[in-house]
Amino acid sequence: MALYWCTECIPLAVTALLPVILFPMMGIMESNEVCIQYLKDSNMLFIGGLLVAIAVEHWNLHRRIALQVLLIVGVKPSLLMIGFMGTTAFLSMWISNTASTAMMLPIANAVLQQLCDTEANAEEREFNMAAAKNGLDNQAFEMGDAKMSKELQSKENTINLDADKDDSNGIISSLEAQQRRLKTEQKYTKLTKGMSLSVCYAASIGGTATLTGTTPNVIMKGQIDELFPDNGGVINFASWFGFSFPNMVLMLVLSWLWLQFIFLGFNLKSTFGCGTKKEGDREAFQVIKDEYKKLGRMSFAEGCVLTIFTLLVVLWFTREPGFIPGWATVLFNKDKTYVTDGTVAILMSALFFCIPSKLPRCCGRSEDGASSEAPAALLNWDVVHEKMPWNILLLLGGGFALAHGSEKSGLSLWLGESLIPLQSIPPFAISILLCLLVAMFTECSSNTATTTLFLPILASMATAIKIHPLYVMFPCTISASLAFMLPVATPPNAIAFSYGNLKVLDMAKAGFILNILGVITINIAINTWGVAMFNLNEFPSWANVTKTP
Repeated sequence: MALYWCTECIPLAVTALLPVILFPMMGIMESNEVCIQYLKDSNMLFIGGLLVAIAVEHWNLHRRIALQVLLIVGVKPSLLMIGFMGTTAFLSMWISNTASTAMMLPIANAVLQQLCDTEANAEEREFNMAAAKNGLDNQAFEMGDAKMSKELQSKENTINLDADKDDSNGIISSLEAQQRRLKTEQKYTKLTKGMSLSVCYAASIGGTATLTGTTPNVIMKGQIDELFPDNGGVINFASWFGFSFPNMVLMLVLSWLWLQFIFLGFNLKSTFGCGTKKEGDREAFQVIKDEYKKLGRMSFAEGCVLTIFTLLVVLWFTREPGFIPGWATVLFNKDKTYVTDGTVAILMSALFFCIPSKLPRCCGRSEDGASSEAPAALLNWDVVHEKMPWNILLLLGGGFALAHGSEKSGLSLWLGESLIPLQSIPPFAISILLCLLVAMFTECSSNTATTTLFLPILASMATAIKIHPLYVMFPCTISASLAFMLPVATPPNAIAFSYGNLKVLDMAKAGFILNILGVITINIAINTWGVAMFNLNEFPSWANVTKTP
């Protein structure tokens, strides 16, 4: 399965179904026990999160949020870049990385094209004005005192030479104007590359901040619950956000600084503007303003989607915040964990199919006097069926089945015993090396497949050498999203590559340093506030689950 997932010789979802065939035939597990792994609580959480994302995209709420943020930030190059990065990262926390990238890149390109055209036209006008001024000066010279006419006639040859000189100066000035326009276009071509990369990188970074932000996060929660069933819900929406959001912000700032350095430089006057306002800035700002006006006023449907989305996030955070008893603990989970994040996600996403998209009118009548039809719901199943990545659900299930089969067959125990010599290496060094390995591996393999393959092995290693499983599983899960170097590594990279006139070398040069910075920030996070949040210095009792086959 690892070989098939890496090479994608058959679809990933079909490979994920192999345990249903092979485990019963090999006598490892009964068919019922295998099949039940394919629809666990983590899958329900994933479905609920995707339904919310589909509703947000369907009613264009994400576009309204993005344009509103850009209107606040402005269009100075550096501020524009951090504005696009921050907006894309925020959207990627809740909707798919691919959708947020595909929406933001056309907006970025339109704004940059307007800036380029306006600046080039302004320079052309300045050149024409200078040429006209020179013409007026020459005309005033010709209309001088009549007494000078004899002298001018006596120096006709000199005047002819001067005229030839003026013609040559005009040609030189025209060439200079063309060079200046070419230089402006080259500057904005480079800026477009940087902006395209900033959007796709911000999408990948933003997806790490929430539990439902990207598939590897959900896989880790599922694997933790599968391999360590007595963990007491150590990973939930609130605990994931508490650890990953500061790390995401740190990675985003470092990424912005690096992209600023290689594509814009650190000229504060030109990039931040220092209070100056050019005509190009105003016209580019008008482009964003016009796009926002096209959306019109917020509709009833958008308001409903925003309300449900906000309620869902609040319920996720307050279900079991950790430092105080959550509403689920008080009302439902007194002796067992009845209500989980998946329960909340399905509850709130089901409302999209119940709430109408328009305010229904009592006793409403159509033009012919017949009773008017009830307004459509916020979501219908045709839209969901079209946009839901069903193959990912099978991929999640295949990973859970593989992990369960590894435990039942004794493979996990064997792997753990073979990795015991790693005890002599400091844990922080193990974490850094594994993060680098996963970050390199995910450049050539899908993030989902990478996480599915590595996490059971990492869990076995952690229990064998008696370190906290989260100490290695958490950093490596986030590292699986650090696919910055190649266009084929993630869909956002591929979209940016097609939009930004990028070369593979451009992406590899920028992405290599970002991979290193990402690994460093993740390990700083796990060794600082991660230790405090999850008590990573001690080996937990729930991780001591070594079983004989």
